[in-house]
Amino acid sequence: MNGSVYLVGAGPGDPGLITTNGIEAVKAADVVVYDYLASTKLLNYAREAAELIYAGKKGGDHSLSQDEINRLLVAKALEGKTVARLKGGDPFVFGRGGEEIEGLIEAGVEFSIVPGVTSAIAAPAYAGIPLTHRKYASTVTFITGHEDPGKKASRINWASLASTGGTLVFLMGVKNLPHITGRLVENGMDQATPAALVRWGTTPGQETVTGTLATIVRNVEAAGLKAPCIIIVGDVVSLREKMQWFENRPLFGKRIVVTRARKQASDMVSRLSALGAECLEYPAIRIVPPEDFSDLDRAIERLAAYDWLVFTSVNGVDMFFNRLFANKKDVRALGRIQTASIGPATAQRLFSYGVFSDIIPESYRAESVVDAFRNIPIAGRRVLLPRAAEARPILPEELTRMGANVDEIAAYHTISADENREALISALTDKTVDMVTFTSSSTVSNFKALLPTERFEELVSNLAIAAIGPITADTAQKSGFSVDLVAGEYTIAGLCDAICRYFEG
Repeated sequence: MNGSVYLVGAGPGDPGLITTNGIEAVKAADVVVYDYLASTKLLNYAREAAELIYAGKKGGDHSLSQDEINRLLVAKALEGKTVARLKGGDPFVFGRGGEEIEGLIEAGVEFSIVPGVTSAIAAPAYAGIPLTHRKYASTVTFITGHEDPGKKASRINWASLASTGGTLVFLMGVKNLPHITGRLVENGMDQATPAALVRWGTTPGQETVTGTLATIVRNVEAAGLKAPCIIIVGDVVSLREKMQWFENRPLFGKRIVVTRARKQASDMVSRLSALGAECLEYPAIRIVPPEDFSDLDRAIERLAAYDWLVFTSVNGVDMFFNRLFANKKDVRALGRIQTASIGPATAQRLFSYGVFSDIIPESYRAESVVDAFRNIPIAGRRVLLPRAAEARPILPEELTRMGANVDEIAAYHTISADENREALISALTDKTVDMVTFTSSSTVSNFKALLPTERFEELVSNLAIAAIGPITADTAQKSGFSVDLVAGEYTIAGLCDAICRYFEG
């Protein structure tokens, strides 16, 4: 049987602007064919086994021609595969989606269309320019700034556009900006009419240049603005001065490397992105289960013998409960056992399994757990400590000195991750990174291992380093990094707050 094709509008660049239907289409796909303007972060929704095909078109440099894309979609569908065609913006707003659908119809391939947020409305909105306003504009006109070169004559009615009195939005027109402004003025539009160009709208790389029809070409050339851009012409552009918001965020324009394991990075990436930063995800570590679960399984089998269960990380909580369930047990097996958690995130994850933490230290590190137990009868008590095999020894050592019988069990390992290593080195070489964040000692050591030893000092020079706490900071300093800030509260939220204060200062 033939497969089918989803024609999906990927939105204007901000991955959060894709629709839920669009996400579901990517999740269901055997093949994802994506464009230059579609955020590559959307590929994270694809299944591991999905085939990813880049079909980008960048300023006339086409990875695949439109005819080749049409044939590719048909061929993959005729193989019986489900195809998600990810197109920047909306596929039917100057996206040539109609041509792709015509090819599918001719081949008898089933298709579905998932509309997307077009850059024609999103880029102005992120620039603080409302396309309509009761006092300024009651109409909006979308115009291609780059007509089919095969046309014998332009089909754009410049006289009508110049006299509309509403807002004009040109897509793909930055190269033709002198022609566009010239034709509007020639046909009677006032040279003093406000105009703006928005480049890479809705992304952390967004740039906005304003002016009038008389000055916008000169202003754009001075700013060095290149494609992709949206051009807005009309009185509504004057509202940007008081309505701009996206570019005013505290971390806007900052490029920050996140070194956490990918599965854990989402909270930090979300927080920093909301503050305006462009997050570069280069995980320095991966979380993997131990080669042998027998020690943890034996501990779970005799859970009733323990008095305390101590968790030092979210990973430890997840690994413990995954193994508990694998042994056909549930939270009832904990019985009378008391629990301690380092940090609110660990305590929250424990609570998600239905268990409250009896101890949450004020400071989120191992030493604080030790301090918390000083006022609790621990001598002679049995403590189960499932955590990373590479964790610091201070916690079990100090609890043992206090008289506890501690079973420290490796519930997981943190190992080095080297995905996108070359891209990381390239970004550091180009000096386009503003800050690197470390959330544990293992992220420090493994991040350093990603860098060529002979180039280490060159690559990290003039690079701000942020550490989640003093232990991580100490490891970073001993590893040769110059630490610029340490979070006052040793949490992801605390680290993000400290980063904001650093750049504001």
